[in-house]
Amino acid sequence: MLANESVIGILAHVDAGKTTLTEALLYQTGAIRRLGRVDKKDSHFDSHELERSRGITIFSKQNPFTVNGRNFTLADTPGHVDFSAEMERTLGVLDYAVLVIDGISGIQSHTETIWSLLEEYSIPTFIFVNKTDRNGFDKAQLLEDMKKRFSAGCIDFTQEKSSFDEEISLISEKLLEAFLEGCVTEEFAESEIAKAVAKRELFPCYFGSALQNTGVDSLINGLGKYTLYKEYGEDFSAKVYKILHDSQGNRVSFLKVTGGMLSVKMAVGEEKIDTVRIYSGEKTEAVREVSAGSVCAVTGLSSVSAGESIDADGVTDNTRPRLNPLLSAQVIICDSTDIHSAYKRISIIGEELPELSVHIMHCADEEQIQIRVMGRIQLEILKALTKERFGMDIDFGPCRILYKETVAAPVMGYGHYEPLRHYAETQLRIDPADRNSGITIENECSLETLDSNFQHLILTHIAEKEHLGILTGSPLTDVKITLTAGRSHLKHTEGGDFREATYRAIRQGLEKADNILLEPYYSFTLRVPINCMGRAISDIQRLCGELDPPEMTETQAIIKGTGPVSEFMNYPEEVVSYTSGKGIITMRECGYRPCHNAQSVIDSIGYEKERDMENTSSSVFCSHGAGFEVKWYDVDAMRHIK
Repeated sequence: MLANESVIGILAHVDAGKTTLTEALLYQTGAIRRLGRVDKKDSHFDSHELERSRGITIFSKQNPFTVNGRNFTLADTPGHVDFSAEMERTLGVLDYAVLVIDGISGIQSHTETIWSLLEEYSIPTFIFVNKTDRNGFDKAQLLEDMKKRFSAGCIDFTQEKSSFDEEISLISEKLLEAFLEGCVTEEFAESEIAKAVAKRELFPCYFGSALQNTGVDSLINGLGKYTLYKEYGEDFSAKVYKILHDSQGNRVSFLKVTGGMLSVKMAVGEEKIDTVRIYSGEKTEAVREVSAGSVCAVTGLSSVSAGESIDADGVTDNTRPRLNPLLSAQVIICDSTDIHSAYKRISIIGEELPELSVHIMHCADEEQIQIRVMGRIQLEILKALTKERFGMDIDFGPCRILYKETVAAPVMGYGHYEPLRHYAETQLRIDPADRNSGITIENECSLETLDSNFQHLILTHIAEKEHLGILTGSPLTDVKITLTAGRSHLKHTEGGDFREATYRAIRQGLEKADNILLEPYYSFTLRVPINCMGRAISDIQRLCGELDPPEMTETQAIIKGTGPVSEFMNYPEEVVSYTSGKGIITMRECGYRPCHNAQSVIDSIGYEKERDMENTSSSVFCSHGAGFEVKWYDVDAMRHIK
């Protein structure tokens, strides 16, 4: 079935004018009646007090609009790097994107990161160069830069017709042949251009000033001419990209329908859709159904999360975006709220921002709430939201790098859970896996050893939580966990028993393993004036980075390499300083590697594994009608599975 609308996102480096362009586009298409401004704190999309006070977009929003009879839904996304995860969740539902570039600052570091993500998600892209009314704007230089750093398909759609026709004729053999024969009709040219845009062979570039409302009409006309509706299947499916709680406390799931129809009272797994809403900024309209290609918000789904795909049977894919937080901070409770109540409240916000991953850790004789963030501004936003929603005062300790742990060699883990009238045994093998592969799960258990329903329970329990390592209490990763054996009791085994046995088996295996601490790394591209190249190379070596041989242009040295996030996270400020603003470094997370200063990090975190009772490595055996604890180092000698 053919969609009847396209979802388009506007993305940009912070302060490039994204929100201002959004206002102008919606105003000129008649979607809003009043033109708001960021500096006057009355913009249509940045409606939350936090957004207006800071002048930045924090929460992604959407609004329908129409151009020449074509239907669109505009998805506004945060521009600040601290909210990149919110932006990337939205990328998964976009049909097209508009990348906004500051005409004076040019291609900035986060602009290149966004371009890489658009390329990775294969999203057709229009480009709007903003602030062209200001002194210092050089159109020719910026176009040349875009062609070099983005694609040769970046073409000025505002240039003179003869020059435009010459460039456009090269995008397809059909178009070139038609131009040579002098038989190019406007309809034929638009069709070929739209196809090239959809294939990411062509990136239409427009120029103007969103604040002065100039050039925006050309972009709007381009969207109307050069976009195509997508084709979808007949069976229902959808992609969830955001979770919110409305003013009545209802859990609202935002999704894009990627097949068939979605309607009120429709079943999704064991749940059903209660309401279907179309959002226009903060305003909502209740509808009975929406078709494939459309975005909407629904209530009634309590078990789905942002990033998951669903169909009528439930969740079909829970793959998350790869852009993950690299920092962790301790939550400090500043009022009388107890730690477990605070944890529950913050976890509600964590549903809306799943990258936060709130959890309780045991460090230095106390329980701590730890939270993951992209940056310090996100902490300030969380603090304000917690106060607004729950009246709870919190603060945060210093941000630290989010480490992970893995194993160096295969190891067996055994978990036994046998308090009175309970019984479950689980035996697992933990193997090292490829770096940045996460956790994979396999099953080698015989049905003669354990019934299939209990095997399924064990595999579910392995996958259902984030398992922590024993060095720093950081998440376990890059391992393959294989179920090798298990035992149950005919009368006393309950489902929860295998949860306990499975968790303990993983932890007991880690106690015996050769554990490795991992830290996140950046891949970077550093562009500096040639006379600064020596300083740049020296800095990279000082920061424990690795680099490829520099590439040279007439004026610049381009250095590519990798380095630990812990050492490089503040380096962009240094680059700006020693190059007098002429240098730029683009950094992007490129996965985890063994920590370059592991023992120092382990000592500073001070994780006390023995006190972490939610991740215990002990087992529980039964003797004379009573359960008793057995430490991990004695478990192998007492296990029932041989």
